[in-house]
Amino acid sequence: MKLDPVLGKASRCARAGKYEEAVKILEPEEYRYRGSFHYSYLLGVCGLRLGDYSGALDHFRHAHEIKTRNPLPLLGLAVLYLRRGEIEKTVDYYLDVQELDKNNRIAKKALNMIRGFARNDDFSAVNESGKIKALYPPVPFAGFGANTVIACAAIICALAVLCLGILINAKAIPNPFAKKGERHLLTEYQLNADDRNQPVQTAGVYRYVLTRSEVLSTYERAQSLFAAYRDEKAKIDLNRILESNASENVKNKARLLLSYMEIPGFDTFKHGDNVAYSDAIADPLLYRDVHIIWRGMAANVNTVGNVTTFDLLVGYDTYRTMEGQVNVVFDQAAPVNTERPLEVLGRIVPTGAQGLMLEGVAIHQSGRLGNR
Repeated sequence: MKLDPVLGKASRCARAGKYEEAVKILEPEEYRYRGSFHYSYLLGVCGLRLGDYSGALDHFRHAHEIKTRNPLPLLGLAVLYLRRGEIEKTVDYYLDVQELDKNNRIAKKALNMIRGFARNDDFSAVNESGKIKALYPPVPFAGFGANTVIACAAIICALAVLCLGILINAKAIPNPFAKKGERHLLTEYQLNADDRNQPVQTAGVYRYVLTRSEVLSTYERAQSLFAAYRDEKAKIDLNRILESNASENVKNKARLLLSYMEIPGFDTFKHGDNVAYSDAIADPLLYRDVHIIWRGMAANVNTVGNVTTFDLLVGYDTYRTMEGQVNVVFDQAAPVNTERPLEVLGRIVPTGAQGLMLEGVAIHQSGRLGNR
């Protein structure tokens, strides 16, 4: 994966045992990385090792909400409940880990340790001895510096011809931040024979009228995009199906496929699939729930309780032209400076046939954004 420089720097600090320094790097970037699994998991790992158990619990929970099928935050939650002596919850989390990763070494070791507890006093002794630290989830791999990458690349190129056969068949070293590739194993959203035989319905009025072959090709393209982790591009095809004369069975499979998709962060967003404001405003329903990153300036900022709203003047970060104006809503207080350009990562929410708003996910604001 392409390593984000901020997360990479924080990871290197954490792997060197400089957890406080890693937290100092990460905390100022809260709004930029809102919705990022990597960011939340790394903060949880650091908080756990610094003794900030309440903060670690929040971060691991958030990471788990973003990627429910990743065992790493479950390991963090499990060990936190283990520290509390809440053995029943702890066992449930470790069993969940084993369901996702049956060979997980930490979960196996933890369950064996728990089986040896005769009384809570026994657990307290283990906790105080520091042995519980062996059950902490791993600090994510930080990636390599530029010089190391260049040197490795030169060596790899020199040996490529000799090692090609070996490299093709070799197993990759597990990376806590790497996508696990489990998507191709999902079968629930695959079209069956009946779906393919009757992919359209004839009665009714629809926004898009597709032929049999168009329904199937559009759905198959969405599947391919999903398998490639291009969720936002896949959503457009799935929305077209949901607004079309596709059969209810196909539409239900489309809804199921949508349920597997993840919320991106600034570090995971596929910029090549970003939707232009002009396209989105021309057909908001086609881009329903698609995440975008739009630049501009903020106006009419208002924070009431835990809700922040403002108008994003799209394209006006250059102070020359404005493509349009869209209302942005964050479900928590967000710091917004109306004097500086900003990037908003948000989810498109149609508000009518030709209207839309953004449900905010994260903000990146810097004076450097205007210098492009």
